[in-house]
Amino acid sequence: MSEGDGPAAEAPAAGVSDQPRVVAVIVTYNRRDLLVEALAAVHRQSRQPDAVIVVDNASTDGTPAAVRAQFPAVQLAALDANYGGAGGFAYGMAQALAEGADLIWAMDDDTVPEPGALAALLEARDRFPGGPPAIVASRVTWTDGRAHPMNTPRAKPFASKAERSAASEAGCLPIRSASFVSILVEAVECRRRGLPWADFFLWNDDFEFTTRLLRGRSGLLCPASVVVHKTKTFGGTNVEPGERFFYEVRNKVWTLRTGSLSPAEKALYGAATLRRWARTFASSRERPALRSALVKGLAVGLRTGPRPNELVLPAMGQAVSMQRQD
Repeated sequence: MSEGDGPAAEAPAAGVSDQPRVVAVIVTYNRRDLLVEALAAVHRQSRQPDAVIVVDNASTDGTPAAVRAQFPAVQLAALDANYGGAGGFAYGMAQALAEGADLIWAMDDDTVPEPGALAALLEARDRFPGGPPAIVASRVTWTDGRAHPMNTPRAKPFASKAERSAASEAGCLPIRSASFVSILVEAVECRRRGLPWADFFLWNDDFEFTTRLLRGRSGLLCPASVVVHKTKTFGGTNVEPGERFFYEVRNKVWTLRTGSLSPAEKALYGAATLRRWARTFASSRERPALRSALVKGLAVGLRTGPRPNELVLPAMGQAVSMQRQD
């Protein structure tokens, strides 16, 4: 029924809210104390999410027991193995869609949102002219209040004057990508363009996912929504990655081969990636490991692509509906 279809559309029935249903999705692995702090902060929000899903990647530090004991209302998905951030968010978002989420608030387990973080994201979404943006991201700080260089949303490099003006009306800035450190995602865009690729495991899964959702659509950085990213050190992701550099290389190659980026963007981000890899090698004391990971990552990234989620997610031993049918 549309808004003009009669009296029933003019006034909601008693107990029915016209507010969007927000489902928070938090992925964790062996960071019990940080997760507890993050969950406490989520429950202190001035506008709390309607549901919270924690996806645990088979932690061995007592995380599931702590969640059940301290946050009994939280929906806990305790997986049978570590499927990385990519698998965890793919699984958690699928659960959120199956439960009828209008918006998915995604965050890592070391993300501590300030009390007004979610309310600010929702306000920016409502104020943006021309309909809701696909993604609204929070401002990411470190424990001392400085802007955190890791997982900070990337400004849109070719934003037009009209795009900047529209974002400004919402008190925001236009972005081209963001990370899973507090982003508010339109569920309808997940249904249209898909979930994160579980096969990425870690690194660049959020970059690929958000650039895919934002290609041809609007994304915002909301400075009024602040979260603290409680990493051990202050810095970027290029600090001694070791053998994990394989995932950086393979997943970036996968991303550059997909349709998430325009040809001009592929050239821009590809050049930026090469510069970052060069800096990583220059500062590393583990160059043989990096070289091996680079060669392997390039080979696998060029020869293969990520498997469909319906092939990866059943291996988790969990029943999940990949998409809610409206």
